[in-house]
Amino acid sequence: MDRRVASAVTGLVAPRAERLARLGAERFDLLVIGGGITGAGVAREAARRGLRVALVEQADLAAGTSSRSSRLVHGGLRYLEQLEVGLVFEAVNERRVLLRIAPHLVTPLGFLFPIYEWSRRGRFAVAMGMWLYEALSLFRSPRRHRALGAAAVAREEPLLDRTGLRGAMLYYDCATDDARLVLETALDAMRAGAVVVSWARAAALVREGGRVCGAEVEDVLDGRRLRVRADAVVNATGPWTDRVRGRERLLRPTKGIHIVLERERLPVHYADVMFHPDDGRVLFAIPWGERTYVGTTDTDCTGDPAEVAADAADVDYLLRALARYYPAAALGADDVIATWAGLRPLVAEDRERAEHASEVSREHTIVVDEDGLVTVAGGKLTTYRRMAVEVLDAAGAPQRASHTDRLPLVGAVGWPRRAGARELVRQVRAEAKDRLSEAAAARLARIYGTRALALARRIAELPELAEPLSSAGPEIWAQVDWACREEMAETLTDVLWRRLGVMLRHRDQGLGVCEEVAARMAALLGWDAARTAREVEAYRAEVARSRRWRQGRLPPAGGDGAQG
Repeated sequence: MDRRVASAVTGLVAPRAERLARLGAERFDLLVIGGGITGAGVAREAARRGLRVALVEQADLAAGTSSRSSRLVHGGLRYLEQLEVGLVFEAVNERRVLLRIAPHLVTPLGFLFPIYEWSRRGRFAVAMGMWLYEALSLFRSPRRHRALGAAAVAREEPLLDRTGLRGAMLYYDCATDDARLVLETALDAMRAGAVVVSWARAAALVREGGRVCGAEVEDVLDGRRLRVRADAVVNATGPWTDRVRGRERLLRPTKGIHIVLERERLPVHYADVMFHPDDGRVLFAIPWGERTYVGTTDTDCTGDPAEVAADAADVDYLLRALARYYPAAALGADDVIATWAGLRPLVAEDRERAEHASEVSREHTIVVDEDGLVTVAGGKLTTYRRMAVEVLDAAGAPQRASHTDRLPLVGAVGWPRRAGARELVRQVRAEAKDRLSEAAAARLARIYGTRALALARRIAELPELAEPLSSAGPEIWAQVDWACREEMAETLTDVLWRRLGVMLRHRDQGLGVCEEVAARMAALLGWDAARTAREVEAYRAEVARSRRWRQGRLPPAGGDGAQG
């Protein structure tokens, strides 16, 4: 990649103090409250239309629902059963857009749909559904689906239960890193001129003449307040929507949890589709490098969104499904490395019409209140860009071309057209002066796309940055520096969870390395000893929340149970 192109996708993040000062000093066309995928998408769309845009997020970017999903970019095959054809059509076509603008973050993934004697749908019905699914994508799926016989399924996925197995359908959607998709969307908004500040809470809306015209924003990190002025305000706060809006309930959130297992304990080759034996809910077992994750649940939740966590019933629910589909694996609570949990901001009126939480529509709702506040709720990760267009239309934004369906996200700028990822890996190794193995270079290319070239040049200058954080995983010290300097990471949890993924992938969830990483961040960000200690304590509390499901868990009948 040309170094002039590379310079356009690095150095995007001005010092936080400078961004905060701009929030208080300038007047914006649009203020977006909420830094999940919806808010980041609105900010990018608006900035790419030439609007003056500010975005504030009370925690880290994607810290809520948008880093706690099933990490899929998909049309939602199961929504065809609910006759949500329009939603599926929009989603499969947006899937193609995301493959084009973020090829490093959105990658094809095979889904194996096993069919048993007891399955609700036979092979013919499932095949018809597959053809309709591909037709809605205008036959532009990542790969064409195919039918497998029982013997072929046994070869492809040996651990799957073979009792009553009639065959399977193999079809393709996409996997993604949800937190990084949000981050790169926000970075591209900044590239187009938006001011984005995390750990900045909209404490109150500001009104003049009965119209919302901004917000009082609190700097969560030091308690200072400032007033942000804007011609229009969008509430894109997910589970916090009703709290920001301050009026009748719009949402009825549901909780979804995932569990993480060692790949050697559940070595799936595809994203295996399961139907829970208790209620028929669709679940997935998804390959994730050296790990496999399983999810998700879908239950009503009325608690504080910031405190949502898996409980013992959630984990046992997933383990029962695994016992049905992979009996030989004999998976139990001791196999669970980590969990994550999030709330889906589903619309209350849809939830109340549905018999089960999993039947709630994933369509989004946009509400414009009499004071002008624009609120967007519901929706899917896959369709965030289309949602952003509709939100701006509702806000009365100018109808200008944004080209967000064609402009690459920052990690795809200069993407090698012919050899793609393979050529990028070669370039990364060359920029690092061969201080990275091919596997390490490939990993950085998958995570950072073409921005990995700048990171590799940093490693060439300081070879010690290529050293791993610990023996527990492949993460290197250069990634910590990059997260702080180029990716708006402000806390230890920002780095170890959403930038590096250590909390979900390491067997000890990063507890063994958190103090050393905090010390490095202290040197980079100017923390004193007290702030450094608070960061370590906050990270340990986050890990404890993900392990809370083990507390008071009763051992299974005839066994000793799993504690830890």
